[in-house]
Amino acid sequence: MSQRPSRESLPYRDCVGIAVFNPAGNVFIGRRKFEDDPEKSAEHGAPWQMPQGGIDAGEDPLRAALRELHEETNITAVSLLAEAPEWIYYDLPDDELGIALKGRFRGQRQRWFAFAFTGQDSDIDVHSPGGGKFSAEFDQWRWERLSRLPSLIVPFKKQAYEKVVAAFADIPQRFTHA
Repeated sequence: MSQRPSRESLPYRDCVGIAVFNPAGNVFIGRRKFEDDPEKSAEHGAPWQMPQGGIDAGEDPLRAALRELHEETNITAVSLLAEAPEWIYYDLPDDELGIALKGRFRGQRQRWFAFAFTGQDSDIDVHSPGGGKFSAEFDQWRWERLSRLPSLIVPFKKQAYEKVVAAFADIPQRFTHA
């Protein structure tokens, strides 16, 4: 049996996270498919999350966010609202070190972007994103209040999601006219 790497010996994976707000001020969340989940989120009891994905070598984070959003949800009709002011980190749980994220990372370092969704719900396709060009990562999706996300996310990402909620806390009010 091989020994797992130490947390300190593994780097963070550079990644983007995407908060997409609908006209009601709610945010897109998807339910991770149990199969092929690189972080084993479903095994930790909370498979809901916002779209996220790796930044390719030399890729601009905003371009990566738009690419990942399309690859995971089929969404292309968006308008940039904000970027979180700093990288947001999370660590994998000890039992996933050396296993999740292909065993190469201790967690992720994420640049988060908020977008206004300017399309129609019918544009969203988590089952065959890009007309089937991309593998489905979610099996369901819905619109949810931003403030609820930390309670819906896998526990090891909760602190990161609390930072995302704080960074974008003013956005839902921009959509309400009360």
